[in-house]
Amino acid sequence: MKILAKLAPLAAAAALLLAPPVLAQEAGDWTFGLGAHGVLPTSDNGSLAGGALEADVGDNWRPTVTAEYFFSEHWGVEVLASLPFQHDIELNGVRAGSTKHLPPTVSVQYHFNGGERVKPFVGLGLNYTIFFSESTTGPLAGTDLSLDNSLGLAAHAGLDFAVGKGKWLRLDARWIDIDTDVKVDGTGVGSVNIDPMVYGAAFVWAF
Repeated sequence: MKILAKLAPLAAAAALLLAPPVLAQEAGDWTFGLGAHGVLPTSDNGSLAGGALEADVGDNWRPTVTAEYFFSEHWGVEVLASLPFQHDIELNGVRAGSTKHLPPTVSVQYHFNGGERVKPFVGLGLNYTIFFSESTTGPLAGTDLSLDNSLGLAAHAGLDFAVGKGKWLRLDARWIDIDTDVKVDGTGVGSVNIDPMVYGAAFVWAF
């Protein structure tokens, strides 16, 4: 009986995963999502000015929107957009400036069948990060800070939880390759590797 009691949760989980899928889309379907995501740069963002300065880029959260077109039951193309993110920049632990960016990302995604309530997916695509509104303070006060735009790969994975017909709660994570060349008063001082993890949640519905 003890063995059966221990196996019961596993059996219930297996039944959930093997149940007929009810979340499947069809070719020509669209889904839209509204949520919020946090951009959390890697902890080691690189060295500037020949190694004299260690750069650190801060975290930030913003509202996001997604749209995905399904060209088959499992495959779709998703576009991610957001309000501008804003990040503080520290040099050797001292706040030296800030920047805003927009990270439009296009991904090709595969949606697994999953079970009645949960449907996992994975994706791979391209990100183009646009930096703007750079400002300086502290050790860079009075200088002109410029960050080049970035083009890189983006990997995506998540889970859709059914909350109604054609409606899901999505929890997801992305890794984005973001590298930018840094200029101060027009002179290149090195590159910053932001390479963030992006975590978030969204409400998604189908049309």
